[in-house]
Amino acid sequence: MDPLVTLIGALMLVISIMLSPLSSRLGMPVLLIFLVVGMMMGEDGPGGILFDDFELAFLIANLALGVILLDGGMRTRAETFRVGLRPALVLASVGVFLTASGAGLVAWWVFDMHWMAALLLGAIISSTDAAAVFSLLQGRGLHLNERVSATLEIESGSNDPMAIFLTLMLVTMIAAGGTSEGWMALLMLVKQFGIGGAVGVAGGFIVVELANRVRLTPSLYPLLVVAAGIMVFSGTNALGGSGFLAIYLAGVVVGNRPVRMMPMILQVHDGLAWLAQLCLFLMLGLLVTPSELLPLAGGGLVLALALIFLIRPLTVMATLWPFGFNRRELGFISWVGLRGAVPIVLALFPIIAGLPEAQLIFHVAFFIVLVSLVVQGTTMAPLARKLRLEVPAGEDPYRRLPLDVPAAGDHELMLFPLRGGAWESPRPLGQLRLPDNTAIAGVFRERTCYQPSPDMEVATGDVLAMFATPAMLSELGKALSGRHAPKYLAERAFFGDFVLNGDALLGDVEQVYGIEFDQLPPELSLAECFARRTKGHPVVGDKVVLGPVTLVARATDADRVTKVGLKMDNH
Repeated sequence: MDPLVTLIGALMLVISIMLSPLSSRLGMPVLLIFLVVGMMMGEDGPGGILFDDFELAFLIANLALGVILLDGGMRTRAETFRVGLRPALVLASVGVFLTASGAGLVAWWVFDMHWMAALLLGAIISSTDAAAVFSLLQGRGLHLNERVSATLEIESGSNDPMAIFLTLMLVTMIAAGGTSEGWMALLMLVKQFGIGGAVGVAGGFIVVELANRVRLTPSLYPLLVVAAGIMVFSGTNALGGSGFLAIYLAGVVVGNRPVRMMPMILQVHDGLAWLAQLCLFLMLGLLVTPSELLPLAGGGLVLALALIFLIRPLTVMATLWPFGFNRRELGFISWVGLRGAVPIVLALFPIIAGLPEAQLIFHVAFFIVLVSLVVQGTTMAPLARKLRLEVPAGEDPYRRLPLDVPAAGDHELMLFPLRGGAWESPRPLGQLRLPDNTAIAGVFRERTCYQPSPDMEVATGDVLAMFATPAMLSELGKALSGRHAPKYLAERAFFGDFVLNGDALLGDVEQVYGIEFDQLPPELSLAECFARRTKGHPVVGDKVVLGPVTLVARATDADRVTKVGLKMDNH
């Protein structure tokens, strides 16, 4: 191999990584930076690299997407499936079909394409992209309410099979001159979803068993998981199923089961997912010829804006209205129809098949992705805050270290740096409200470790070493958080001054606080008020207005609200 090739490749990675801090400063998605660096290094840019090996690009892109989906799956909590599974699956199936049809109609009108080629383009750009959604949701410090975040994450991880099915079916039909047997197309769809789902779940449990039964050097566990995940991905593709769906579900199973060295696995996989995104978007940037985008910019912009402002919102409204989303939630989900690597990868299918309008389809799909990342990606975080879809969140630990000792169970050693306004004044450790089953292991200050005692005072700059279980992470993070949240996200401003149990009865609340709840029976519990007023599953942040009082769901267990914040005078 020419050393110059590896030098240029490494240089592109270094440049992209060094430019990534611009993402938060300029409010643009970091993936867009990677894409632009790839385009700059391509044949039309100063780099002048000519790269047109579409089959190699397809192979690399598939492996990269597999790693990204595996990491995203491992970070998806099983509880989110309770909240978002049904709406996400409807959006990932019926929604993709409606999006493809609408986009195909606009493409046929704008580009004067054959109607089947237009439908193929619609199918290619119909799915939202998991890499883009996971990157923006997890990388922007956004803590959205669970109903919205669960729906977006599950949709982006599971809508690829329908898009792949539509793309493959249309590519086959166009190559065969416009004929295809309906039952064969239906069989392909069933195989994509059925085999992908079954192999993914089974493969996830096998990976868990392998990781827990085999004693390895700690650094080998992350490699075992990613290698086994790629096996699940490739094996599913070989069987005719959706490898994307399979590796995402395998990740979900692994991430929600007790697995040895799990914090280390997640930490390494975070780096692997970033490397996969870097390589993927740099390579896709190299593939495109920017000068060929200019002639289609007008039509591409019309299609992109129609997709963003018309097709996606209408699809979301048509599919999600039965599931109890409010208008703000529907508006945000409509806006976050992010297109990323998947449409560009799917656009490689017609090129590999040698279809007549393949190059046009590829460049239009690439242009759509660029517009989506610029328009939707840069505005997602501000819009979420404007629509008040965030919920209060605690501090994440700086480091999590598994103990891997049978007597410790699933306890970990977590390091929490104390920072923010709440820690400017020293506070005794004895005054901290720490959750049960946790303990302070030590306090680090100026490179010295101190033994904790109740009267020891801690402040900004100190680091607390805590023994805790992953289940306590959220509660512990809130107890040790000192950052200045936006005013409306402060605990008392968001949840109110009073915290009540979900089992509390309206009659008791009336007596204690002197409130009258008209037209509601006094034997009704606060939890039942949420069950009546909110369709589907209640989540933290849901609100029920009862006259002069607003009830805010503060904690939930399964489908029941367990803790309720009480806000007076609708503040």
